[in-house]
Amino acid sequence: MTAEAAVEATADTPVRLPARETWRALYRHFRPHRWAVALGAFLTLIGAATGLAQPLAAKALVDRLGSDDSIAGILLLLTALVVLGTAIESVGAYILERTAESVVLAARRSLIGRLLRLRLPEVERTQPGDLMSRVTSDTTLLRAVTTQSIVSAATGGLAFLATIVMMGLMDAVLLGVTLGVIVLIGGAVALVMPKIAQATQRSQMAVGEISTVLERAFGAFRTVKASGAEERETAVVSKAAREAWRHGIRSAKWQSVAWSSVGLAVQVSFLAVLGIGGARVASGAISVSTLVAFLLFLFYLIDPVSRLVEAASQYQVGSAAIARIVEAERLETETLTPPSKDAGTGPASVVFEDVTFRYREDLPYVHHGVSFVVPGAGMTAFVGPSGAGKTTVFGLIERFYEADGGRIAVDGKDIRDWPLADLRAAIGYVEQDAPVLAGTLRENLVFAAPDASEEQIRDVLVRARLDVLVERLPDGLETVVGHRGSKLSGGERQRVAIARALLRRPRLLLLDEATSQLDAVNEMALRDVVAEVSRNVTVLVVAHRLSTVTLADRIVVMDAGKVRAVGTHGELVAADPLYGELAATQFLATAPSGGAR
Repeated sequence: MTAEAAVEATADTPVRLPARETWRALYRHFRPHRWAVALGAFLTLIGAATGLAQPLAAKALVDRLGSDDSIAGILLLLTALVVLGTAIESVGAYILERTAESVVLAARRSLIGRLLRLRLPEVERTQPGDLMSRVTSDTTLLRAVTTQSIVSAATGGLAFLATIVMMGLMDAVLLGVTLGVIVLIGGAVALVMPKIAQATQRSQMAVGEISTVLERAFGAFRTVKASGAEERETAVVSKAAREAWRHGIRSAKWQSVAWSSVGLAVQVSFLAVLGIGGARVASGAISVSTLVAFLLFLFYLIDPVSRLVEAASQYQVGSAAIARIVEAERLETETLTPPSKDAGTGPASVVFEDVTFRYREDLPYVHHGVSFVVPGAGMTAFVGPSGAGKTTVFGLIERFYEADGGRIAVDGKDIRDWPLADLRAAIGYVEQDAPVLAGTLRENLVFAAPDASEEQIRDVLVRARLDVLVERLPDGLETVVGHRGSKLSGGERQRVAIARALLRRPRLLLLDEATSQLDAVNEMALRDVVAEVSRNVTVLVVAHRLSTVTLADRIVVMDAGKVRAVGTHGELVAADPLYGELAATQFLATAPSGGAR
């Protein structure tokens, strides 16, 4: 896939959820923390209530200015209200911020657990960088709507209503003027909100594109450098970054329009109230102190109106993130349970009966009625031209993919009837590229067998001819192997992968060209290890070296998605022209890592 294609693969139309589904998803994240949010909201409301008392105290102060009464008590009361209100609101704000972080943590844990259980076809259809951005940046936006938006809407709404009631008690005419201006400008703000959501979602998609391209480049960093492609890759990442910037700027533009509308509404209301209120004071309809208190209530109205606008704005931002999180949650996952202790012992038999399979509905079939029987212990080799479907056999046994037709049985039991954890616990699998994870050598060895003892680790190191490597490493088993095992050679990575599989003590061992990068000495040694293991374990191997194939108890020859012959090396040389041709060249073609395998 080219860099441009990697970007385009994630640049689909943004997914929009109906409002009801968005609120349902929001409540699912909000519900475990509802009491903490309620406490924070309650404290915020108390702080708001102390603010409501301030204009009344100011009115009393203005009334006393016309008399000889002392104003010291009123000033002390105003000071106390300001200090108390600020302190209470600070505590409430801390509780809400802490709860918001808890919401993000819970969402990330849930999403990570789900993504790691995705079925392999789902992962292959989705860019890894985009999935990572949903765990990181999208869940960060979630905090804004699950606490800030909900609480701002609740507290701002209640404070707004309380202020309106107090203003109505002061003077109904001036209240009508204020509400008229707010409704007029509020209608314009409502038209802006969907634009904020759209721009935010496109910005988040662009962030996912950045992660996708970077993950792609770092995953093949040596190839990028060897190809002199740094500038080209930088240009692609810059393009994705500019898209994120462009949509982020658009979202910021509409949010600034919404926020400036709040100030405009208050200022226009202030001018209208000042003019009409002054006329009412002059006519004797209201007192000067009433006008002063009303204007103070009007300025106090800035806070609840701002909270309501903030809630609406944050909801639009958060709903875009929610849609992307829900989309990830809808990807199909595997159902995993802990493996049972009585999942069987001894070598496992494998049977394929007229199996058909294709990777996607829009792709041709890889298997066209594949049938073979592996009765038990021993080594069975799969050979054939590139694209014959050899590696796909292993993917179907592991249930990375589900067969479209036919039947696959392990120990005489359809693999669809096996608990998935039990099936995979019985299998050791070494992939074509023998992946090594970032971390220490020990962590890689015990990855599939975390309870392995030191004695078992030492034994497998000797069998995989890794003991000499461990002795010369600066920190032995605790040596960090680098990103994707970058500090190890290709042959060393293959030996680590083989040791990891052996340490699991499987009943069925799948080796997909597991010795392709080994030198002749190490290949012969590991070939002997595999031959020894095959006396007690069923070993299936995709091999392209004739020296490995000739040791097999049976050989399955595949071509164009079918089994054309099964037998020993001697039998097949005499009976099958394709096998005879491959054997004559001393080389059996390898399969590419993608497509039909």
